[in-house]
Amino acid sequence: MLGTGGSVPSVERGLSAVALRHEGGVYLFDCGEGTQRQMMRYKISYSKAKCIFITHLHADHVLGLPGMCETLKFAERREPLYIFGPPGTEEFCSRIDASFIVARDIDSSFIYRGNGFIVRAFDTRHSRGSLGYVFEEDARRNFDEKKARKLGISGKMFGELERNGSIAVGKKTITYESVSKPKKGRKIAYTGDTMACREVEDAAEHADLLIHDGTFGEEMRGEAAEKFHSTVADAAASAKKAGVKKLILTHISTRYKKNEELEKQAKAVFKNSQVAFDGMELCV
Repeated sequence: MLGTGGSVPSVERGLSAVALRHEGGVYLFDCGEGTQRQMMRYKISYSKAKCIFITHLHADHVLGLPGMCETLKFAERREPLYIFGPPGTEEFCSRIDASFIVARDIDSSFIYRGNGFIVRAFDTRHSRGSLGYVFEEDARRNFDEKKARKLGISGKMFGELERNGSIAVGKKTITYESVSKPKKGRKIAYTGDTMACREVEDAAEHADLLIHDGTFGEEMRGEAAEKFHSTVADAAASAKKAGVKKLILTHISTRYKKNEELEKQAKAVFKNSQVAFDGMELCV
């Protein structure tokens, strides 16, 4: 969690940015002002950034892009940096002088195919065209080692079976599917700024982790609705309906100096809730 503050930064919280590390690559979700410095501070390599997924074009979610791209220019980057976001993203990025940028306007039908995973967009309720994103690994299979060994498979035979899909053991041919079990890939949902809504609940269904707008406490419910943000209780209710394993609350208003009260409100609705802080690291 690189930046967990609301629209205005504070000493404790930077502006919106989440970095996801997967198989050696870095994938950013939003890029608020100061994101590159936060990456340096928390030892996330900006040179390994493959894609940046922008939820909406409010300044606190995109103003980190010019500085990051300027730094990458000094580092003589040649690899494309893909930047995806709602309509207006291409125009915003066209003002950044960096030849490696590949920007694309997208909508909720968007799917990015990575190495062993997808990132798909979904509609949120904040500003015109605002989006959230789901990162989801491909389903995998794990060996049923006990069953495999009973059939005479051992040592290097496991690797051969996985590579080739089948292996001869004596007079029998053993298939990979017959000695393995399906395992669902990891799933992470990120809302950006949004009111609680059905679209989030549907997209985040059974996610391992939901990172949700938690700008306000319950006493600010009226302002939350007026500004199209969520209270922490709203976010917790969405997490509960979606059946997620863990909820992380972010985009915290500067009026909240401590996390305890917000966490208390969220946990009253969904027990496995936590307020984010800059530098928080989670292994999913």
